Amino acid sequence: MTQEQILKALSNVQEPDLGKDIVTLNMVKDTEINDNNVSFTVVLTTPACPLKDLIRNACVNAVQILVNKEAKVTVNFTSNTSSNRQDTQAVLPKVKNIIAVVSGKGGVGKSTVSANLALALAQGGAQVGLMDADIYGPSVPIMFGVRGERPMMMQIEGNDKGVIVPLEKYGIKLMSIGLLVDEKNAVVWRGPMASSAIRQFVTDVYWDELDYLIIDMPPGTGDIHLTLMQTVPVTGVVVVTTPQDVALADAKKGIAMFGQAQIKVPIIGLVENMSYFTPAELPNNKYYIFGKEGGKKLAEEYDIPLLGQIPLVQSIREGGDNGEPIMASNDEITKKAFEEFAGAAARSIAMRNANLEVTKVIEIVEG
Repeated sequence: MTQEQILKALSNVQEPDLGKDIVTLNMVKDTEINDNNVSFTVVLTTPACPLKDLIRNACVNAVQILVNKEAKVTVNFTSNTSSNRQDTQAVLPKVKNIIAVVSGKGGVGKSTVSANLALALAQGGAQVGLMDADIYGPSVPIMFGVRGERPMMMQIEGNDKGVIVPLEKYGIKLMSIGLLVDEKNAVVWRGPMASSAIRQFVTDVYWDELDYLIIDMPPGTGDIHLTLMQTVPVTGVVVVTTPQDVALADAKKGIAMFGQAQIKVPIIGLVENMSYFTPAELPNNKYYIFGKEGGKKLAEEYDIPLLGQIPLVQSIREGGDNGEPIMASNDEITKKAFEEFAGAAARSIAMRNANLEVTKVIEIVEG
């Protein structure tokens, strides 16, 4: 067997999302051949790729069918998270993908989705940060069990006033206004002050190297959303909804906001939260108390990916209240829904980076 034969065989293995073979995409590295033993490394576009087994099996079959049926094939995986940033990278220079999690209204579980998306990506091997941009109703300190903790300051070269070091929990870097002010005090700020705080979370926090920065946005479509889009190059948005009509109507406003010509931020996909109720004692039963598949129909209407359907179960609520999100627990059934959602989101982000125009800061002309 020769390296040329191996690469020729592997040129028949398609990367399912990007529509090209793994050799053309330069994903095959470090090929080694020793008698009947063949090993090589496939470089994935994200550590959280849910298609590893599919790609591994396709590679093994290609070598054994097209080169040597006796070959013992070892497929190793590494990753180089794709990014489509071609801005000046003056802000968040080492962050590859910035994902805003949005909803048209409150109460749909956006913070729960953000927290568990971040955890699922991190558990897949990615470097992840979570920014709580909900200035008036921060949830991250409670959900991660860091209430009352305060971030440290540090000096770095080129910054005289110092930077804030995010807290770390479950392998995720965390930042929230709830870590800077007493939770008993209401944040009573006008829009410009809230927008200024968001800019500081971007420019004055030492996020360092991240594959994904997940931003838990406030509900609605207002000042903070516009400020963020004008400050950082957002890779795309994930829209959260629940199945009932009132939530879907507001989700449409969120989708419309990011589809407008003056904003034009790609929508990574939609996730339907609280899709059905499953009681702990009847894990196979599904009760559609908020309606059935409204999110799926909305995704089809706007031709955007449906990234997942998350059940309404007591353990999700309890985990958020107790500072242990469901992805950090032992609840395998519920974790599976978030793992599938995170895998679909990672795939959609990789496809966005491969197929759409470069990520950039938007410029809004008002008036």
